[in-house]
Amino acid sequence: MKTSRKSIEQFLEGRKLAIAGVSRDPKKFGHVAYLDLKKKGFEIYPVNPETDIIEGQPCFHSVSALPGDVKNLLVITPKNNTLEVVKEAMDKGFDNIWIQQMSDTREALDYLKDKPVNLVSKQCILMWTEPVSGFHKFHKTLKKIFGPLPN
Repeated sequence: MKTSRKSIEQFLEGRKLAIAGVSRDPKKFGHVAYLDLKKKGFEIYPVNPETDIIEGQPCFHSVSALPGDVKNLLVITPKNNTLEVVKEAMDKGFDNIWIQQMSDTREALDYLKDKPVNLVSKQCILMWTEPVSGFHKFHKTLKKIFGPLPN
């Protein structure tokens, strides 16, 4: 399954999204992404089964506990949790799922292959949310040079 620029744009149109795998540790990508996306104006619903609060915001213990009007899910979980999270998201009726690079698994991608969902995978969300800065700007530039960026 190859990610297209159109699928990325469709995912990012919805400014309300859940993040499965938000970390309490400020050094981990799940925490960095949460803060970065909030700063960029996204309405974020954090999901972490091990905490009730992230950065002063209520945290959901599971994808199934999220409000019904949240239809975009960013998955930043350890690989051994990804399939379970995407199955839960499909049961909940999510329209858009972005599996962050390094969280994707063959099982999760195969499971979603024939499902009615806009799927983004093998991409870093922070390379696609404006303004792109720091390491992610450099990372996107490298991908432009050495390819491939989605068409």
